[in-house]
Amino acid sequence: MKPAHKILPCAALLLLALTPLLTAQILRLTLEQMVERTDGAVHGTITATHVTHLPETKDGTDMFFTTLTIEGENLISGQSHTIAVSFPGGFVDEHTGVWNSEAPSADDQRIGSRVVAFWKVCDDLGGGFSGNALYTSHGGLFRTFEDKRGRTIVLGRGKGYAVELNQRLPALRKNIKGLDRAKQERKAQESKNNNRNF
Repeated sequence: MKPAHKILPCAALLLLALTPLLTAQILRLTLEQMVERTDGAVHGTITATHVTHLPETKDGTDMFFTTLTIEGENLISGQSHTIAVSFPGGFVDEHTGVWNSEAPSADDQRIGSRVVAFWKVCDDLGGGFSGNALYTSHGGLFRTFEDKRGRTIVLGRGKGYAVELNQRLPALRKNIKGLDRAKQERKAQESKNNNRNF
């Protein structure tokens, strides 16, 4: 049996993916909460998209997952990074697939789009499909563009999103690094405290 700390985040992601079918609402997160709950963030270009169809899964239904390949920079380590992130929904052809109201827009997930994406490693997004979950689907993906001076701007999505207002990429990168550093220090302290109790 898998430990609860590995199962619960993935179960939460699956619930988030299915919730739009009932409520069409997305989890409201600050940037601090987003960094706390995810395993990483990347800024780069979408270089490929692929839809996986899982027929007659253990959950009893056909399931579809869209995977985006993003090539760019890990916003925490600063290193070059290529990652595949997935979210529920998508179509393998014009007639076969499922629509997800909380999936990124067609423009957001188009090949060539420049984006910032937050992800969490997940053992089972549903139907046994594992991978790097795009956290909260469209709520974890933010488009970027270059202004007249050549500066990269991250497009904010408004109140309730991790990136609320437009901001320059270096400022967002600095905030993400600082929040991740605080998260890692807190985890190290918690581990140290737990070891003292044994």
